[in-house]
Amino acid sequence: MHIDSLSLSLSPSLRKTNLLLSYLFSPPPLSLSHRCEIHSLVMGAFLDKPKTEKHNEGGMGNGLHFGLSSMQGWRVEMEDAHTAVIGLPHGLTDWSFFAVYDGHAGAKVSACCAAQLMEHIIANEDFRGKLDVSQGTEIFPSIEDVQKGIKTGFLQFDDRMRTLPEMVSGEDKSGSTAVCTIVSPTHIFFANCGDSRAVLCRDAMCPFSTTDHKPVNPREKERIQNAGGSVMIQRVNGSLAVSRALGDFEYKNVEGKGPCEQLVSPEPEIFIQERNEKDEFLVLACDGIWDVMSNEELCDFVRSRMLITDSLEEICNQVVDTCLYKGSRDNMSIVLIAFPGAPKVSEEAIRKEKELDTRLENKIKEILDNSHPDDVNLSLVMHELMNDEIEGLPPGGGLSSKRSTVESILERLRPGKTDAGFSSD
Repeated sequence: MHIDSLSLSLSPSLRKTNLLLSYLFSPPPLSLSHRCEIHSLVMGAFLDKPKTEKHNEGGMGNGLHFGLSSMQGWRVEMEDAHTAVIGLPHGLTDWSFFAVYDGHAGAKVSACCAAQLMEHIIANEDFRGKLDVSQGTEIFPSIEDVQKGIKTGFLQFDDRMRTLPEMVSGEDKSGSTAVCTIVSPTHIFFANCGDSRAVLCRDAMCPFSTTDHKPVNPREKERIQNAGGSVMIQRVNGSLAVSRALGDFEYKNVEGKGPCEQLVSPEPEIFIQERNEKDEFLVLACDGIWDVMSNEELCDFVRSRMLITDSLEEICNQVVDTCLYKGSRDNMSIVLIAFPGAPKVSEEAIRKEKELDTRLENKIKEILDNSHPDDVNLSLVMHELMNDEIEGLPPGGGLSSKRSTVESILERLRPGKTDAGFSSD
């Protein structure tokens, strides 16, 4: 059967799979429209150059200090969202809530998460449980209450979203990951649904991170297959790259299966850590960050930047820029939460950073002296620097994290002749 007639008879998700398989396994000639659709499925929709404007927020309270940054990057739409609240309602003034939501197939679900998920978690009866008012008028849900309440909040919120008119009609098919943390005076609660990730840095180490929910994970794959689905090209039915998410209701219609037994589950995986005086910081970020930096690389980089500046927003901006320069093609969002034990600004670290900048400038001058003026641009200079062993580059970030510095030096040495060097190729 010709691919055009075959595609018309398939469901949307299976049609995507059919197109991708045809692309991968020597198909008959494809029409231009199918070639464009396959390119979009394989590569995603990208801009000619990245949008690098950033959204920042920051704040402090309850002994915490947070900063965040989000950037659209190469994607044609910004589908990420976030939540950051210090001092929660319903008597939880000593508690805080932070989250990152990575939307896909649209921004509707991630935006709803940012606006409503926290309230669904902390206001449901399971979360509040049997209130302990033994310490003044403060309300302290038990650990078990919080665990149960988080799950209830996720499932109730997902069920509520399903009734939205655009979801009922099928007009909106978007979904979103969610990685959240609730920080109480004694514990840190993590809830993860999808492939965004949270990492805890304690005593200069990364002792904990959430687990990404990918269709190829044995537990996830078993659930998908039990629901009548398959995992092809590492995706649910060959289409969706995450096995748990909020929204994505076209994957949640298997009769006889509960909400946590569907092809895509809205159930969060919950982790608990007792707070420790050696806790330094938490990072919540979408896969646009983790695609190009490991847990250890990001923690090392953040620690090194905390020795240079006390602006967590600036550190988040540096992380986002570094990931862009390392090759991330996705939206990028990061929330950084610092505990009292976080590294403090060091005069010695600042001095070493200035020495690094001086070394970079001297090497750039050498490159300019040994190159024809018409041949020199930022890409060439970065390439030449990568071939050189440069002492003192930021751990985890490397030369990519100094690209903005290199660009500034080059602009100062050759005013008006610096090209950012971005290309969609």
